[in-house]
Amino acid sequence: MEQIEFDYPTANRRITKKAHVGVVGSGDMEVLMEPADGDGAHVTITTSVNGFQDSWKAVFDRFFSKFNGAIKIQINDAGATPGSVLLRLEQAVEAIEQ
Repeated sequence: MEQIEFDYPTANRRITKKAHVGVVGSGDMEVLMEPADGDGAHVTITTSVNGFQDSWKAVFDRFFSKFNGAIKIQINDAGATPGSVLLRLEQAVEAIEQ
């Protein structure tokens, strides 16, 4: 079990809703999003697969190149692939933007 954290201080678009998508299960993950207290985004990942911090960083760099929400993201991962991670993040953004 590994915990990874990232900050994206330039994310500044105000977000007012929360989202919860996915489930923690083999090969899947859950994403919880909630508005940040101020500017910037903070990501906390708890994963069952150790040693993939660089892959997580690449996924979030790509995600925050398109999404600039000031938000807190909690991910509980049970071995999701990077493609699945990006799809879950996009699903959560759709939920908070509806």
